[in-house]
Amino acid sequence: MIDISNLNYKYKHGQTVLEDINLRINQGEIVSIIGKNGSGKSTLARLISAITMPETGTILIDGIDTRDQERFIEIRKNIGIVFQNPENQIIFNNVHDDMIFALDNLGIENQEERIQEALKQVQMEEYINHDTYELSLGQKQRITIAGVLSIKPKYIVMDEPTAMLDPEGKEEIRKIIKELKKLGYTIIYITNIIDEIFISDRVIMLEKGKIIKEFKTKDILENIQFLKDHKIAIPKVVELMEKLKKNGINIDINDFI
Repeated sequence: MIDISNLNYKYKHGQTVLEDINLRINQGEIVSIIGKNGSGKSTLARLISAITMPETGTILIDGIDTRDQERFIEIRKNIGIVFQNPENQIIFNNVHDDMIFALDNLGIENQEERIQEALKQVQMEEYINHDTYELSLGQKQRITIAGVLSIKPKYIVMDEPTAMLDPEGKEEIRKIIKELKKLGYTIIYITNIIDEIFISDRVIMLEKGKIIKEFKTKDILENIQFLKDHKIAIPKVVELMEKLKKNGINIDINDFI
């Protein structure tokens, strides 16, 4: 479980980014965090994944405070992050070399077995000896996900992982996340694309660094007007579903999740 209590964070020049964040993420959940640019989503992602430390408040990963330097390796083994741009996350020119780097740093054994298994999970096993610069952006993102999976963390933070991908690449990532959900991974999914929240169980909305709304994904149609009022773009298909429901036509949102 990830337990966030009274979390506050400011930039060095004093601007408040996150204020009084209280949030609990349970094992096996997929939680989408949405909000406009500048709402604090990416900062929260970095804080949850222990890249950035809270100014005040606490983030506990299975009871371990992310500030606890003596247990830093344990934290790193428990939680991984996938960034928006995979080219910022890939270090080496070879897929195998890039994946083995993190495993070496964390002192993880059975490296080859883990790499093969992780690549298979993202359907990239035949690329193990390829040069990373020859891969498409979507393939690079799948490699970064495989790198995280090879560590076998309990929690994965995904910070707008499809933002730079074409429609085919986006769909590939969504399929991977659905499979990870079946395997019991806990995923914190940062996005501002409403289409993508349907893979999640719960939605948290940030605005100006504060949580202003929380709802279950299956209840999205009851929250469309709220999202519109807060300038969140709603896909036409979701607007149509809302209109049909208002006109008495039964819509089972589970068919779209």
